[in-house]
Amino acid sequence: MLRTYSKLSTLTAAGALAALLSGGVPVSAEDNRANLGPVGPNEPILATVGDKRVIAYYEPNGDMCDVSAVVFDASAAGGGHASTRVRMSLHPGELFYVDTVGDEQVMLTCGPKAAMLMVLNRGELLTKAASRVVN
Repeated sequence: MLRTYSKLSTLTAAGALAALLSGGVPVSAEDNRANLGPVGPNEPILATVGDKRVIAYYEPNGDMCDVSAVVFDASAAGGGHASTRVRMSLHPGELFYVDTVGDEQVMLTCGPKAAMLMVLNRGELLTKAASRVVN
């Protein structure tokens, strides 16, 4: 069972990466486009939190969302090289927080029956992103 899951997980990750690259979705550290959801299975959430970028997607597992997220440094000094991958399973309505040192966060939640994944605090993130562009 573990071997099947590993192969499936690898194939899913490769498929998600291919979808990101072929769909014209930016994955560079300099591009600040956002997709805060809601998204369906294997579609990317793209968010900026302080000087970090978050790319996340999920796979339904019954009524749960099996979420994979990569957080990387988008600052000029970090150059996108230092990254961390996190995987977790969320029940519908459960929250997952990605925090930064600067007291900013992105809140991910799983939708009913694992039908979607979305960022709950999208208004806050968009407002902070707009203020960074103006300044």
